[in-house]
Amino acid sequence: MATRQEIETYLAKAFESLEGAESELANHRYNNCANRCYYACFQAAIAALMAARIQARSPGGHWRHENIQAQFIGQLINRRRLYPASIRRTFGENMVLRQKADYETDRISEVQAYRAVRRGREFVNAIQKVAGTG
Repeated sequence: MATRQEIETYLAKAFESLEGAESELANHRYNNCANRCYYACFQAAIAALMAARIQARSPGGHWRHENIQAQFIGQLINRRRLYPASIRRTFGENMVLRQKADYETDRISEVQAYRAVRRGREFVNAIQKVAGTG
């Protein structure tokens, strides 16, 4: 079972990634912005799963991206309804954008980056409200 400190550590990492995304947006580095937006969601989802006492690590002890996303949406949004349905697509949308930024020749536009930051902030704030201490 995760400790409160572990949950808070992942939330802090999520906010740090989100702040990095905002900095990258302000400095017109939209591909990096997309990357940090996704990781803000990933880290916040880990905190949410830990707070809900859901074991989402692989047998090797690693956090697998597809497992985190599936467990967060399946268990915490659809089943337990701990988080609003309005953030259901955020994780997936930011993942697709990150993959485009990291692995494809297309570049992320300013509008795409701005929207990713907006979605990421909504996602992380929703998790902070439920899983965080403040």
